[in-house]
Amino acid sequence: QVQLEESGGGLVQAGDSLRLSCAASGFTFSTYVMAWFRQAPGKERAFVAAIGMSNTGTEYAEAVNGRFTISRQDALQTVYLQMNNLRPEDTAVYYCATLEVGTWARKDDYPYWGRGTQVTVSS
Repeated sequence: QVQLEESGGGLVQAGDSLRLSCAASGFTFSTYVMAWFRQAPGKERAFVAAIGMSNTGTEYAEAVNGRFTISRQDALQTVYLQMNNLRPEDTAVYYCATLEVGTWARKDDYPYWGRGTQVTVSS
């Protein structure tokens, strides 16, 4: 079955960087869209970034555009989220998700999710 496992979260200070990883298994990774979402306390889960199959394109939320970079290594079945210049408002649980066909920024289109990794940014 489809499995997604996030790693790389932690506690950092404002201005620092982190790289999240998501290891995938149980499906044909190279043919799926991979995405990152995040959920802050008391808020809905929100789109962060997505990358198309075979690196056909990327999409970012306005709040992270220019600071975060999503990438994938199909040979390793892994997707990454490089987060630079982190801000306290980036504090959230970050989730990896995948879909085959759908709207990249719409969380309801994603049938498969990881359990999440906590990112905390102190000021």
